[in-house]
Amino acid sequence: MENGHHDRREVKRARYAVAAVFTVHGAVTGSFATRVPWIQEHAGLGAGQLGLALAFTAFGASCSMPLAGRISHRFGSRTALRGLIAMWTLSLVLPSLAPNLYTLCLAMFVYGASAGMSDVAMNALGVEVERLLDKSIMSGLHGMWSAGALIGSAAGTLAAHLGSDARLHFALAAVTLTVLGVLAAGWVLDLQPAEDEEPPPRFALPPRSALLIGAVGFCAVFAEGASLDWSAVFLRDRMDSSAGLAAATTTGFMLTMAVARISGDAVVNRFGTVRTVRAGGVLAAFGGLLIVLAGSPAVAMTGFALMGLGIAVVVPLCFAAAGHAGPNPSQAIAGVATITYTSGLVAPSLIGGVAQATSLVVSFGVVTALTCGLVVFAGVLRAGDRSTRAEVSRPAAAVPGPRT
Repeated sequence: MENGHHDRREVKRARYAVAAVFTVHGAVTGSFATRVPWIQEHAGLGAGQLGLALAFTAFGASCSMPLAGRISHRFGSRTALRGLIAMWTLSLVLPSLAPNLYTLCLAMFVYGASAGMSDVAMNALGVEVERLLDKSIMSGLHGMWSAGALIGSAAGTLAAHLGSDARLHFALAAVTLTVLGVLAAGWVLDLQPAEDEEPPPRFALPPRSALLIGAVGFCAVFAEGASLDWSAVFLRDRMDSSAGLAAATTTGFMLTMAVARISGDAVVNRFGTVRTVRAGGVLAAFGGLLIVLAGSPAVAMTGFALMGLGIAVVVPLCFAAAGHAGPNPSQAIAGVATITYTSGLVAPSLIGGVAQATSLVVSFGVVTALTCGLVVFAGVLRAGDRSTRAEVSRPAAAVPGPRT
């Protein structure tokens, strides 16, 4: 594969375009999350059946992620992202149309598959733009995803408050987000394969480097999933807080994560990837300790806010490290994404199981222990640290999604 020459203006434009795609991607997730109760009632499902259906999201994502690199190779990065982001936004409609458990499982599989492929494609392009700019941007891109999720969640909350049918809500959201996503994807870098380049395999086990990087991401996403799903319950059951205060804890956690991600690139550029993740691990562990020892709602809420601040930039930096490590970044990014998706799926149920056997305090003791892993194993992300990369450019074949 031959290196393409991109002027500074083109690269900056591509950065804003990828950021817009991240925002659209997050808005789909935020829109869906607010209408899960409607979907459950429409399909006539119990809590266990709903949990089974939602598990198909991660299953679909895990199965599809390795295909993203091959699709980019076949069609070029720009066309591939256009198609994949449109598939993702339009798939939002499917869960609302499912009348029973079986159709909902199928809908969630397609929803998860399109989420996973578009996720890998946009992260691969983000890593390439970061390489060309020679400064950290991945935290900010994921911050835009969080902002998009908040926007989608706000719109969905309003739709639910007005009692609108989720089929109509999702149809309008899907059309709007598809237009925005396809337009934004039209301005990303158009990376094309060399004539003699072999396409990546359809399915392949992630390289060893991705497993190590993914383990760091697992710790962060586990803490994120546990906090998102159980922070309100913790405040209600342990602190005897009102429903409003409990909900505000979750909202505060989401806001601190979004703010930290949007501003995180400046910290990474100043201190480097490894030191940033280690400092974040210390902050998250301290927050976890406050949660475990909390004697009042204010202390617990502070703990969850610190947890959000500490783990916010870890996953973006894991994707960046995967993209800069080894001869096949797209495969590594897919491997890291699969591990983090699995962590997000496992965390809520495992926290619930530990809490039922012991208590929520013990559950968040486990979370706190995992955040300590960020301090210990942050060094495996050194490949994503600009200060430790080789001065010469890597061969073009190492770029996720081929280059012109």
